[in-house]
Amino acid sequence: MLTQRRTPPKYFDIAELLAAIVLNTTHSKPVHFQQTRAIESPKPPTMATSKFTIRAPCSSANIGPGFDVIGLALSMYLELHVTVSPSSTDEYPLNCKITYEGQGAAGVPLNPSDNLITRVALYVLRCHDRRAFPKNTHVHVVNPIPLGRGLGSSGSAVVSGVVLANEVGKLGLDKARILDYCLMVERHPDNIAATLYGGFVGTYLNQLSPSDTSALEIPIAEVLENTGGVDTGRTPPKPPHGIGHYYKFHWAPEIRCVAIVPDFEVATATARSVLPESYKRQDIVFNLQRIALLPSALGQSPPDPEFIYLSMQDKIHQPYRKTLIPGLTEILGSVSPKSHPGLLGICLSGAGPTIMVLATDNFEKIAEHLLAEFKKEGIACDWKLLDPAQDGTTVTYDS
Repeated sequence: MLTQRRTPPKYFDIAELLAAIVLNTTHSKPVHFQQTRAIESPKPPTMATSKFTIRAPCSSANIGPGFDVIGLALSMYLELHVTVSPSSTDEYPLNCKITYEGQGAAGVPLNPSDNLITRVALYVLRCHDRRAFPKNTHVHVVNPIPLGRGLGSSGSAVVSGVVLANEVGKLGLDKARILDYCLMVERHPDNIAATLYGGFVGTYLNQLSPSDTSALEIPIAEVLENTGGVDTGRTPPKPPHGIGHYYKFHWAPEIRCVAIVPDFEVATATARSVLPESYKRQDIVFNLQRIALLPSALGQSPPDPEFIYLSMQDKIHQPYRKTLIPGLTEILGSVSPKSHPGLLGICLSGAGPTIMVLATDNFEKIAEHLLAEFKKEGIACDWKLLDPAQDGTTVTYDS
């Protein structure tokens, strides 16, 4: 998803208000990072060439009322197949060759100075006084995640880039520190924490000063283009510790996710530009009431359809984004647990245009109905049946 640097809203910081409610739903005390070890993976054999695979799930953010707060990792994975061959005589820019297959292949840059994944990896490496990749690093990217559709494609790329640097540079970063580096690049903890840790998460950010994030060496994540990440020859500033906080909620095992993916993109920067700088108090209270209940509703087994459906309503972002997605209001209102048994809730995924449906049954019938609704607007769609990706980002070395 696309990101832009943001200034606080004029009257309310919605994300902080929602996060305070969500993270205290389960805990009476503030939630801090769990102490975690580095991403678990077998140690590579001692040999000249090493091979490993990084798998980072896509994610859906907001989940109704949880604007900038709640994220869900889903079972569609960005994969990096990495080979480091120090004995090879081939030469590549910054010692890295990139090959790519999958979504958006025609427009994805293959120069490591331009590709988002390797730009992020280089930023992390340079924070540790490594100016380039190890000699003859080959990164083959396999990406099934649609770009610019509200499924956290840039978040998956950012997490993969930090993990790539951690592995090739043998930096020994644990997950909490990896999260800090990710959040320096993409300031969406809902997507980032879900992709890194997996499952259904609530998140919030600590405020950073402009001096913490303004360095030219820090890349800024965008789906279609990115800025920053300039090689000034200096060592970039390392991120402060504990930039963001997260908590992993329970998810009822019966609940699966139907993603309706329209055949057009919505840039996150554009989707944010239509949001107001201030909100009516009653709209804020509307969302706070629902976000206080939604984590419990989605963790309850068996799920209560009416409870979840009403808890997933929103007045903070979806009403304002209807101008970017033809028929959005009518499409979201065209299904309910009564009209389509098995359906639990429906919402915009991230900044859109993907629609996320939570359901326990009748997945194909629900999908066919929503595809027909989009077709009335002249929009073709694909659909995918996904499950929560509980393991988050993983690294596996070839034996």
